[in-house]
Amino acid sequence: MPRRNERGVAFPSPVVMLSVIAVAMAGFAFVATMDSPETERKVENVAQERVDPTPTAEPSATPTKKAKPKPKINRAKVYVEVYNNSGITGLAGRTAEKISAAGWQVVGSDNWVGHIPEPTVYHPPRLAREAKQLALDLGISRTKEAVAPMKLDRLTVILTG
Repeated sequence: MPRRNERGVAFPSPVVMLSVIAVAMAGFAFVATMDSPETERKVENVAQERVDPTPTAEPSATPTKKAKPKPKINRAKVYVEVYNNSGITGLAGRTAEKISAAGWQVVGSDNWVGHIPEPTVYHPPRLAREAKQLALDLGISRTKEAVAPMKLDRLTVILTG
Protein backbone atom coordinates (compact mmCIF):
# COMPACT_ATOMS: atom_id res chain seq x y z
CA MET A 1 0.00 0.00 0.00
CA PRO A 2 1.47 3.32 -1.00
CA ARG A 3 2.17 5.98 1.68
CA ARG A 4 -0.01 8.98 1.66
CA ASN A 5 1.67 12.43 1.40
CA GLU A 6 0.30 14.80 4.02
CA ARG A 7 2.24 17.88 3.05
CA GLY A 8 0.25 20.95 2.21
CA VAL A 9 -0.35 24.60 2.95
CA ALA A 10 -2.92 25.76 5.50
CA PHE A 11 -4.24 29.22 4.74
CA PRO A 12 -5.41 31.35 7.71
CA SER A 13 -8.99 32.40 7.86
CA PRO A 14 -9.94 35.80 6.34
CA VAL A 15 -10.71 37.21 9.82
CA VAL A 16 -7.17 36.54 11.03
CA MET A 17 -5.69 38.06 7.88
CA LEU A 18 -7.82 41.21 8.21
CA SER A 19 -6.86 41.54 11.88
CA VAL A 20 -3.16 41.33 11.09
CA ILE A 21 -3.53 43.95 8.33
CA ALA A 22 -5.51 46.28 10.65
CA VAL A 23 -2.87 46.05 13.40
CA ALA A 24 -0.08 46.73 10.90
CA MET A 25 -1.90 49.79 9.50
CA ALA A 26 -2.57 51.14 13.01
CA GLY A 27 1.12 50.76 13.86
CA PHE A 28 2.12 52.55 10.68
CA ALA A 29 -0.33 55.41 11.38
CA PHE A 30 1.00 55.76 14.93
CA VAL A 31 4.62 55.95 13.79
CA ALA A 32 3.78 58.36 10.96
CA THR A 33 1.97 60.84 13.23
CA MET A 34 4.09 60.43 16.38
CA ASP A 35 6.28 63.55 15.98
CA SER A 36 3.89 65.85 14.15
CA PRO A 37 3.38 69.21 15.94
CA GLU A 38 -0.08 70.19 17.01
CA THR A 39 -1.57 72.92 14.87
CA GLU A 40 -3.76 75.75 16.00
CA ARG A 41 -7.05 76.22 14.26
CA LYS A 42 -9.10 79.34 14.00
CA VAL A 43 -12.66 78.73 15.11
CA GLU A 44 -15.20 80.97 13.46
CA ASN A 45 -18.69 81.59 14.70
CA VAL A 46 -21.21 80.48 12.10
CA ALA A 47 -24.28 81.84 13.83
CA GLN A 48 -25.30 85.29 12.61
CA GLU A 49 -26.87 87.99 14.69
CA ARG A 50 -30.58 88.24 14.10
CA VAL A 51 -31.78 91.67 13.02
CA ASP A 52 -35.28 92.65 14.09
CA PRO A 53 -36.93 94.83 11.41
CA THR A 54 -39.23 96.60 13.91
CA PRO A 55 -37.69 99.59 15.70
CA THR A 56 -37.41 99.39 19.48
CA ALA A 57 -37.30 102.03 22.16
CA GLU A 58 -33.97 103.77 22.72
CA PRO A 59 -31.75 102.09 25.27
CA SER A 60 -31.66 103.69 28.66
CA ALA A 61 -28.88 106.15 29.36
CA THR A 62 -27.46 104.24 32.33
CA PRO A 63 -23.70 104.19 32.15
CA THR A 64 -22.05 100.80 32.09
CA LYS A 65 -19.41 100.08 34.69
CA LYS A 66 -15.97 99.24 33.44
CA ALA A 67 -14.06 96.47 35.13
CA LYS A 68 -11.36 97.78 37.41
CA PRO A 69 -7.91 96.85 36.19
CA LYS A 70 -6.09 94.49 38.50
CA PRO A 71 -3.19 96.11 40.29
CA LYS A 72 0.18 95.21 38.86
CA ILE A 73 2.25 92.68 40.71
CA ASN A 74 5.14 94.25 42.61
CA ARG A 75 7.71 91.46 42.32
CA ALA A 76 10.12 93.19 44.72
CA LYS A 77 7.63 92.83 47.58
CA VAL A 78 7.04 89.09 47.14
CA TYR A 79 9.32 86.67 48.99
CA VAL A 80 10.39 83.53 47.11
CA GLU A 81 12.15 80.38 48.32
CA VAL A 82 13.67 77.96 45.79
CA TYR A 83 14.23 74.26 46.44
CA ASN A 84 15.99 71.60 44.38
CA ASN A 85 14.21 68.21 44.31
CA SER A 86 16.43 66.72 41.60
CA GLY A 87 19.87 65.26 41.28
CA ILE A 88 21.12 68.32 39.38
CA THR A 89 23.73 70.09 41.48
CA GLY A 90 23.23 73.85 41.79
CA LEU A 91 19.79 73.92 40.12
CA ALA A 92 18.16 75.87 42.97
CA GLY A 93 20.98 78.44 43.05
CA ARG A 94 20.90 79.06 39.29
CA THR A 95 17.12 79.35 39.33
CA ALA A 96 17.24 81.71 42.32
CA GLU A 97 19.58 84.00 40.35
CA LYS A 98 17.16 83.92 37.41
CA ILE A 99 14.23 84.77 39.71
CA SER A 100 16.17 87.66 41.30
CA ALA A 101 17.05 89.01 37.85
CA ALA A 102 13.31 89.05 37.03
CA GLY A 103 12.72 91.32 40.07
CA TRP A 104 11.44 88.86 42.67
CA GLN A 105 12.85 88.91 46.21
CA VAL A 106 14.57 85.55 46.75
CA VAL A 107 15.04 84.86 50.46
CA GLY A 108 16.57 81.38 50.30
CA SER A 109 17.44 78.29 48.31
CA ASP A 110 18.11 74.74 49.45
CA ASN A 111 17.37 71.08 48.71
CA TRP A 112 13.89 69.56 49.10
CA VAL A 113 13.34 66.00 50.24
CA GLY A 114 10.11 64.39 49.09
CA HIS A 115 8.30 63.39 45.92
CA ILE A 116 7.17 66.24 43.66
CA PRO A 117 5.98 65.02 40.21
CA GLU A 118 6.96 68.14 38.26
CA PRO A 119 8.32 71.66 38.88
CA THR A 120 5.75 73.54 40.95
CA VAL A 121 5.19 77.01 42.42
CA TYR A 122 3.41 76.70 45.79
CA HIS A 123 1.58 79.70 47.21
CA PRO A 124 -0.65 80.81 50.07
CA PRO A 125 -4.18 81.72 48.93
CA ARG A 126 -3.50 85.48 48.96
CA LEU A 127 -0.54 85.14 46.56
CA ALA A 128 -2.25 83.06 43.85
CA ARG A 129 -1.84 85.77 41.15
CA GLU A 130 1.81 86.24 42.03
CA ALA A 131 2.38 82.47 41.85
CA LYS A 132 0.92 82.33 38.35
CA GLN A 133 3.16 85.20 37.27
CA LEU A 134 6.27 83.58 38.74
CA ALA A 135 5.36 80.30 37.05
CA LEU A 136 5.05 82.18 33.74
CA ASP A 137 8.41 83.86 34.32
CA LEU A 138 10.05 80.46 34.88
CA GLY A 139 8.16 78.45 32.28
CA ILE A 140 6.54 76.27 34.95
CA SER A 141 3.03 75.04 34.20
CA ARG A 142 1.99 73.87 37.68
CA THR A 143 0.91 75.97 40.68
CA LYS A 144 -0.57 74.62 43.92
CA GLU A 145 -1.60 75.94 47.32
CA ALA A 146 1.14 75.76 49.92
CA VAL A 147 1.14 72.88 52.41
CA ALA A 148 3.04 72.28 55.65
CA PRO A 149 5.99 72.83 56.24
CA MET A 150 5.93 75.66 53.65
CA LYS A 151 5.70 79.21 54.97
CA LEU A 152 2.49 81.08 54.22
CA ASP A 153 4.04 84.51 53.62
CA ARG A 154 5.96 83.60 50.44
CA LEU A 155 6.04 81.60 47.26
CA THR A 156 7.87 78.28 47.28
CA VAL A 157 9.38 76.96 44.06
CA ILE A 158 10.28 73.26 43.99
CA LEU A 159 12.29 72.14 40.97
CA THR A 160 12.46 68.57 39.69
CA GLY A 161 14.79 66.91 37.19
